[in-house]
Order: sequence, then C-alpha cells, then structure tokens
Amino acid sequence: MKDCPFCEVKDKVFENELAQAFYDAYPVSEGHILITPKRHVASYFELTKSEREAIEALLELSKSHLDENFHANAYNIGINVGQAAGQTVFHCHVHLIPRYQGDVKNPTGGVRGVIPEKQNYR
Repeated sequence: MKDCPFCEVKDKVFENELAQAFYDAYPVSEGHILITPKRHVASYFELTKSEREAIEALLELSKSHLDENFHANAYNIGINVGQAAGQTVFHCHVHLIPRYQGDVKNPTGGVRGVIPEKQNYR
C-alpha cells in the first residue's frame, strides 16, 4: 500500500514466503524487532492461518538471533490492534522487545504497563 513503511522494507533481518522481520526504527530497547506479514493487512485478526504461522516462525528465529547477539534477559511480545490500543502504523506488526535486567525500576506487570495505573496489580 502506498505510504506504508512496512510494505517496502529494505533492511530485513529475516523473511519467509509470507512474513518479514526487521529492526524497529524507534526501538524500545536494543535489538527491538518488528515482524509483519508481507501482505498489507491492518489487524492481526485479519491474518490467515498461514500468515500467523509464518509470523510465529520468524518470531522464534528472531528470538534466537536476539539471544545470541543481544543477550537479553527476557522478552515482551506485543501487538497493537486499532488506534485506541496505540496502533499508529496500520499494517499488522508484532513487537519482539528484548528486556534487560534493570532496564526499568519495576517490571512487574509487563505489558499491563500500557495502562500505568494497572501495571502493578499486587
């Protein structure tokens, strides 16, 4: 689709027939990777089963790559679907965010932190 930054990615880390993985241009942490279907589709819920499987394969491959090259201690995996959820590029993408010991004061709740007052549920 015209003007979609994920439709014409040049610097791919990995790809397969239906999906591609590349470093996020605005990384949350060192090594942050995005995995997208090659077909322009806005929502994860619009993916075919084959596209979801292709993304899953690249997710595993990307995690191994990050383990070897960035030595992360943990990971967050996230998908924003829709503007109210924070999606700003309307081409489905999965975030694989490497996490490092001490990168935030209190990581409790992980992805729950998208709503800060709900992050620490203890």
